[in-house]
Amino acid sequence: MNPLWIGCIVTLIALLFLFSGMPIAFALGASSLVAMFIFMDQYQILMVAETVYEGVNDFGLLSIPLFIFMGMIAALTKAGGDLYECFHRWLYKIPGGLGIGNIGACAVFAALTGSSPACAAAIGTMGIPEMRRRGYSDGLATGIITAGGTLGILIPPSVTMIVYGLATETSIGKLFIAGIIPGILVAFLFSAWIPIADTLDRRKKKSAGVSLPKEDIYTMTEKLAITVKIFPFIVVVALVLSSLYTGWATPSEAAAVGAFLILITAIALYKMYRPRDILNILMRTTRESTMIMMIIATSFLFGAILTNLYIAQTLAQNIVAMQVDRWVVMLMINVLLLVAGCFLPPVAIILILSPILHPIVTGLGFDPIWFGVLMTLNLEAGLITPPVGLNLYIVKGIAPDIPLTTVLQGSIPFILLLFLGMFILCLFPFLATWLPAMMIG
Repeated sequence: MNPLWIGCIVTLIALLFLFSGMPIAFALGASSLVAMFIFMDQYQILMVAETVYEGVNDFGLLSIPLFIFMGMIAALTKAGGDLYECFHRWLYKIPGGLGIGNIGACAVFAALTGSSPACAAAIGTMGIPEMRRRGYSDGLATGIITAGGTLGILIPPSVTMIVYGLATETSIGKLFIAGIIPGILVAFLFSAWIPIADTLDRRKKKSAGVSLPKEDIYTMTEKLAITVKIFPFIVVVALVLSSLYTGWATPSEAAAVGAFLILITAIALYKMYRPRDILNILMRTTRESTMIMMIIATSFLFGAILTNLYIAQTLAQNIVAMQVDRWVVMLMINVLLLVAGCFLPPVAIILILSPILHPIVTGLGFDPIWFGVLMTLNLEAGLITPPVGLNLYIVKGIAPDIPLTTVLQGSIPFILLLFLGMFILCLFPFLATWLPAMMIG
């Protein structure tokens, strides 16, 4: 049978399991076993355990639980609240300043956690009630948090960048550094829209006779006091990124040192020395890390089957041989990623599609580091698009009285801004490739 037809059947089997409601790791494992029974020699099934073990037997994977541990410390202490308060006190006089402060808090918190759900939950818990209390519309307040949370998978250190690097054998350190300028660009686009949207909302309220609350006023002493409190966390993030940029440390080494320094900082600033607190952080880290590791293991098995059945190679050859412009192919790839992002989490999409897309992208002459950043931007949009936009449901859980349709309506402008960021990155690829090319070591 033609490998492409076999690929269609395997894809259909995988979709049936993925949409059955079972956990993604088990769905990928089950679909892999069924495909092996149908299309492969039965003796190869004996190699399942070894293949799964190979998928997680990589020293680079050590950085995932370490960065998650680092993020859990920030998420489960008052660090997120202090970070939010710092941006609010410095930006409250600017039109839409509170919303911009939320984006800034999300950006820095993303650098601490590397996780979009953690970022949206931590900042949204404080930010949404405050924005609503100060006159922001429900749609804008929730849209800011759903969009700001997506920065967690773009601004380094990012768990999805680690997974992409391992799946495609691309330098994780270079991927981290490549996400810095696009991350700042997206945060700037979000921040530029907020004053416009807030001004329009307030004009509507004034014309309707709705009174707006007065803003708080902060002294320079109050601003500096909260800045000093979060400064150690910013220093730790800077040290982690600089160690990667200069080649002093591998991602795993940088993650280990960063996690240790964040732990010491949290103990010193927030008196987080009780065994119960540390055990809670360790348990949360273990649960999230185990989930990701299981997805990695079973997706590695799924990718090995696609390779052994010559599906990925045949698809790549046919696409590269198409008599169309390479940017048309890239557009098709991005549409595929966007649709997949509406149903699956970023880690699963990267692990399933990267082994297939990587040879296509490199065969067409695109830079794999640039594509990793573009792919991440695309998956950011997937986090805030229905029916399975994870950040939408996290924000809905934070503000249960706001209808999901309102959350989605407030998020639409930010989805369009993500598309604009992708377009800018396509026009100017050096935004993602310049810093990696300057790296030492």
